[in-house]
Amino acid sequence: MPHQRKVVLIGSAYPLRGGLAAFNERLAREYLNRGDDVTIYTFTLQYPGILFPGKTQYSSDPPPKDLDIKVKINSINPFNWWKTGKELKKLKPDLVIVKFWMPFMSPCFGTICRIIRNNKRTKVVSILDNLIPHEKHPGDKLLIKYFVKSMDGFVAMSHSVENDLMHFSDRYKLQKPVLFSPHPLYDNFGDPIAKNVAKQHLNLDPDVNYILFFGFIRDYKGLDLLLKAFADERLRNYPVKLLVAGEFYTDTKPYLDIIEKEGLKDRVIMSNDFIPDGEVANYFSACDLVVQPYKNATQSGVSQIAYHFNKPMILTDVGGLSETVPHGKVGYVVKPDETEIASAILNFYENRMEEAFSQNAAIEKLRYSWGKMVEAIDKLAK
Repeated sequence: MPHQRKVVLIGSAYPLRGGLAAFNERLAREYLNRGDDVTIYTFTLQYPGILFPGKTQYSSDPPPKDLDIKVKINSINPFNWWKTGKELKKLKPDLVIVKFWMPFMSPCFGTICRIIRNNKRTKVVSILDNLIPHEKHPGDKLLIKYFVKSMDGFVAMSHSVENDLMHFSDRYKLQKPVLFSPHPLYDNFGDPIAKNVAKQHLNLDPDVNYILFFGFIRDYKGLDLLLKAFADERLRNYPVKLLVAGEFYTDTKPYLDIIEKEGLKDRVIMSNDFIPDGEVANYFSACDLVVQPYKNATQSGVSQIAYHFNKPMILTDVGGLSETVPHGKVGYVVKPDETEIASAILNFYENRMEEAFSQNAAIEKLRYSWGKMVEAIDKLAK
């Protein structure tokens, strides 16, 4: 029998909501399935309210019964960082895993992990969503440097992020081991649902085809490009509507102005509350195609939800976004340009590609297992 390890995940988890929490909870379950002792240390305060762009940071779902989640970390309180770090240093876990996504978290994570590593036993590994943020601020590089120095090694979920880390490490002489392992499949949102049943559940017209834009709406995600693509004259004759499912984390006015100016009110359905986990299957099952028109990106959890539901995708060739979606096999990779996005949508429907792309997605997604992510983390830790 292999030795049962003590594993601690530091980052977002219940009662917080969103993709970061979903990732950490799913990773914890993978370690549990392997017989390890797993605890998640999450936030009492993740963001100060003034910095949080959404309506609420908290989940309305019941707490997961299978996970040991300790709500302990305050992202802006240095005294809390010392207390948490000393607690985990004394606990002496075999492995600590930190999911990193923005420089704001560097002082908190970096301080806690420096203290933990002083026990000379625990290996501390970070999974990188991003290293260089999409929305840059003064002081980012100093904060990133502080965090990078606190880690034993890194798993990058795209080659784009892997390259960012290597260039950053070279510039600041911070040689840290890094392994690439792609973002695993989000398989925690239930099974696919019959398309007509999902449409009925969402009160959608059963005779209309739907394209899905899913997730928090930020300017870099390019919803404006998709709206302008939808205004393309070539698409006006198709019984196709755009379903925008996700909460605005930016000013709504520019997007609503496009809808008004281009006469899209009858062709765009705005579902702009946070989509709870129990509803995700309905949105993906109701659509023919998932579009990610990002202006910059590293990798995308939305792609891994789409793969779970065997959905064709259109995405833009920015950052590491295209690494997981083979062009012409599972969908289309295009430039971040409204005309190219419109042409890809048109090609998808004119050539009736849904069935072929869906079948290919069911095969391609086998590459993205949580087991492979765990193997990469464990290899790095050793």
